[in-house]
Amino acid sequence: MRFRITSTLILICILVKAVTGQAPDRARLEALAQGYSKQSFEILRDILSIPNDAHFPEHVRMNVEWIERAFKGRGFTTKRIETGGPPLVLAERKARGNAKRTVLIYLQIDGQPVDKSKWFQADPYKPVLKQNRNGVWSEIPWERLLGPVDPEWRVFARSASDAKGPVAMFLSALDIARQEGLDQSHNLKVIMDFEEEMGSPHLPAAVERNKQALAADMLLIYDGPRHTSNRPTLDFGARGIADVTLKVFGPRVPQHSGHYGNYVPNPALRLAQILASMKDADGRVTIPGFYDGVKIDDQTRSILAQTPNDETAIRKKLGITGSDSVGSTLEEAIQFPSLNIRGISSGWVGDQVRTIIPDSATAEIDVRLVPESDPERLISLIRRHIESQGYHLIDKRDPTEEERAKYPRIASFDYGISYGAFRTPYDSEVGQWLSRAMIRTFGEPPVRIRMGGGSIPISPFVIKLGVPAVAVPTVNIDNNQHSPNENLRIGNFIEGIKTFIGILTQPFD
Repeated sequence: MRFRITSTLILICILVKAVTGQAPDRARLEALAQGYSKQSFEILRDILSIPNDAHFPEHVRMNVEWIERAFKGRGFTTKRIETGGPPLVLAERKARGNAKRTVLIYLQIDGQPVDKSKWFQADPYKPVLKQNRNGVWSEIPWERLLGPVDPEWRVFARSASDAKGPVAMFLSALDIARQEGLDQSHNLKVIMDFEEEMGSPHLPAAVERNKQALAADMLLIYDGPRHTSNRPTLDFGARGIADVTLKVFGPRVPQHSGHYGNYVPNPALRLAQILASMKDADGRVTIPGFYDGVKIDDQTRSILAQTPNDETAIRKKLGITGSDSVGSTLEEAIQFPSLNIRGISSGWVGDQVRTIIPDSATAEIDVRLVPESDPERLISLIRRHIESQGYHLIDKRDPTEEERAKYPRIASFDYGISYGAFRTPYDSEVGQWLSRAMIRTFGEPPVRIRMGGGSIPISPFVIKLGVPAVAVPTVNIDNNQHSPNENLRIGNFIEGIKTFIGILTQPFD
């Protein structure tokens, strides 16, 4: 009898180990994400309570120390990578057994600056829970998350979606896997960026210097919003970004518009003329060669058509009746480089208005990049176009007296290139592996997006490390990222945890 009991116990242990060692199915993943949600909400609350504007060294320090504690407490080794600015943090944990793949995960820790006066709460760094009643968001006690949870509730805080929410999801997934005895299917490296919202200016050189430490078979980016349908999504690319500051000079100081109107050229009007000359009435860039190399052939159009966009619904949501004519659809439009005027400044407006001819006018321009476009070439095309309008361009400074006496039209031209674009084929190993993970997790294929319109600093990894990259977005698209009242839908938070457990345990074979 004793032998039989012992044999039975051994058999049970073997069966339990076999079950727990297997990748969990959809039902179990759902149960795990829901069952552990209470402890996961506290991780979210904790990380969101740390201010994270990279302009402030103290913010960076607090976040670096929190992240190091979080990963060390989960069995990772951590290393600070000095950059000359905010450091990067690299965390590493090997899988048990002989894992064949190493996956590098990119996480963003910093957030956009805040203007507290525009937030509907006392402090954007003190997360609050809200529910919507008749179109109005009202605060409810955080403790409500200890009971039955409404997936439509939202957490409001800076970086709730962009991108500390995904960080909390990933940490929660690691905790659940450990507590449930689920094995990760791959070796993990996690690189954390503390100045992404500043363009990650120190990242490319740091990646170049640390190729061996960052070496991996593939790169996953846990950032960004899902498709507008809020279905599980994979982004196989992202546009890069460059920026231009253009300042047109007028009189040495602002002049009385009555005394000098019709005589002194107005720099605001001249700036408007330059900007207007860059695009036609349909929104297409008129600068020759700007779209060179980008073609939407039948195969590409077929790939883009797989993304289930409802153009009518998108326009309604945006409050527009028509769109620019760069592409026939939203997906086609973001396959091209863009030229966007993101801000204009000159003189005074509102209750500060005064009757003057401004002394200068400034435009801030961003240029979204695609793999087919060379950023230096695009910037050069823009510069030459402005010169063709009769302008003498100088560096970022005021013109000298000699220049004012010599040139009738003067402008300063300053630019920066943050990072390039990347795009990974759907049928790549990482693409197929992630698609299998999403199907197992959600019971349906994910929405696959050929290239997202936003920009993330991933091209240095793709180019310098030679690894394919795919973004796994999890947050709600209507999250107000970069704006006041940024938020994260509770249903997306729970599904994000489920997503990351699914990926963490997805076999490669």
